[in-house]
Amino acid sequence: DREGRFFRALARNQRREWFAAHRREYEEGWLEPMKGLLAEVRERLDRLFPHHPLGAPKVFRIHRDVRFAKDKSPYKTHIGGYVAIDGAGDGPAVPAALYVHIGASERFVAAGQYMMQPDQLARFREAVLDERRGGELTALLRKLERAGFTVGSHDVLRGRSSSSARASSSRSRSRRAISSSPARSSTGW
Repeated sequence: DREGRFFRALARNQRREWFAAHRREYEEGWLEPMKGLLAEVRERLDRLFPHHPLGAPKVFRIHRDVRFAKDKSPYKTHIGGYVAIDGAGDGPAVPAALYVHIGASERFVAAGQYMMQPDQLARFREAVLDERRGGELTALLRKLERAGFTVGSHDVLRGRSSSSARASSSRSRSRRAISSSPARSSTGW
């Protein structure tokens, strides 16, 4: 498989000289197609959700931030990008997003919110614990799981009781649904 080959080679050759010699392969084979894929995704999302403003597609840099990392490998062994829903921003400032990830050993699409701001987190927890809205969320998550998605969260808060599945969900700082078998787009990915 094409993506496995390039990113496995990059994992073995974490040197600037190697990447410089293969930069064109990365840009033409990965960066530009990812930009095209995200542009297509944005166009389709815009038609599906015309009442939600979408941010410009963003592709993450291939260079890793190694300032505080034990692993000083300068390059990521995957390419990832997203389309922000309900606005723009980076990191925790993104209200929600659709994320695409292709790498040496993994390929998936995820949708959700990675890290909620304190005010968003409070509203989310209130909604999850609300009988009606929490029930709707539970039904939606079960439907996604039956469709083959992995539904998960990140960074569960400590010290909270989890007397029910919804109470447990309210402890989460993020919510996402992931598909490891995304459909192909017209870009060939």
